[in-house]
Amino acid sequence: MKNLRIENLHASIGDREILRGLTLDLPAGQVHAIMGPNGSGKSTLAKVIAGHPDYTVTAGDVLLNGESILEMEPDERARKGVFLAFQYPSEIPGVTIANFLRAALQARLPEGEELEATDYYAKLYEKMDLLQMPRNFTSRSVNEGFSGGEKKRCEILQMAMLQPSFALLDETDSGLDIDALKVVSHGVNSLRGPDIGMLVITHYQRLLNYIVPDFVHVMVNGRIVESGTKDLALKLEAEGYDWANEQEAEPVVA
Repeated sequence: MKNLRIENLHASIGDREILRGLTLDLPAGQVHAIMGPNGSGKSTLAKVIAGHPDYTVTAGDVLLNGESILEMEPDERARKGVFLAFQYPSEIPGVTIANFLRAALQARLPEGEELEATDYYAKLYEKMDLLQMPRNFTSRSVNEGFSGGEKKRCEILQMAMLQPSFALLDETDSGLDIDALKVVSHGVNSLRGPDIGMLVITHYQRLLNYIVPDFVHVMVNGRIVESGTKDLALKLEAEGYDWANEQEAEPVVA
């Protein structure tokens, strides 16, 4: 079975340690949610897995199907099947969505093999319809002038087209109104299945009303301190994180 495993991971930015011995097992076919207060290291975890160069791993490992990916460049990790949906997607002026996605898919093909245009656009339009994106989006520059909801739909469109083995969704609900949240969640749910594992990072339980996770993990000060079912998210909604802060001294292995 495909598996993404984080083992005793320690990571820093500059001289500040952010992840402090985090262990998590994410099999394909499951959706895991990570919740925690601001500054707990949730986004850092996603960026470290994806290979962001600002972060330094000082101990531990990240294993994709048993193979360490820590020495791989971000593009190699992506070709291996790791996908990161950003909390704050960047604008790419002058590069249309259609050309951007076509280049990303072309990069995954063997050298000398060309992406077939008819099949590509058929798949692109199918996924855009799923996310309720008008066809004229294909000619717009990536995220340029997009609303928050449009940017997040564009991120999920990329995931739908690239079909990764493991998707890291970093606060996908950030900046979304309820209608956009429902559309984006529907798109995510349509991609769930036995061949993809998803790690959903969020502050709020409301996202998990629409993307129902198999497991919820509470992260405090760079560690997972509690794991459970969706009921754990309801507890956080009702009680906040004070009780989790008290458990921070006793991290659990997820």
